[in-house]
Amino acid sequence: MARGWESKSVEAQQADAGEKPGKAGVKLTAEQAANAREESGLLLSRKRVLQQLEASRDPRHRQMLEQALAELEEKLRAAGASSPLSTRP
Repeated sequence: MARGWESKSVEAQQADAGEKPGKAGVKLTAEQAANAREESGLLLSRKRVLQQLEASRDPRHRQMLEQALAELEEKLRAAGASSPLSTRP
């Protein structure tokens, strides 16, 4: 059976990815990796809350979202202070 165009494209992409050297990553300790995961999760949550805030029209819901956003930003500041690898803008 003949292989389709899509499978050949995927195979080529995988071969290209395998040939390219990855970023020379910094080895993280378990604690640093956990902090990075936590910070990443907080950033995703912040992005979701901002999107919901843009769409929200109910003043009570907006107030709740603004409080959640303030809490997330405080947690991000705390996580950023403890993480030397912080990449937030």
